[in-house]
Amino acid sequence: MPFANLKVPADTLTPESKKKLIDAVTDAYADVYGERARATTLVLVDEVAEGGWGLGGNILTAEMLGRS
Repeated sequence: MPFANLKVPADTLTPESKKKLIDAVTDAYADVYGERARATTLVLVDEVAEGGWGLGGNILTAEMLGRS
């Protein structure tokens, strides 16, 4: 079973954009593994709260991610 776990900043995706992202990842797996993989491809979208990201030892904020 193909599996993708995507981490995104919280509150940055609408339900429509989340569906578009899931569809795109599923399509990518199907392109590589063939259509037989589509029905079993699992895509999880985890929304990470502000302060839950770190880069280079620094906590990333909404302001740093360009969302404030």
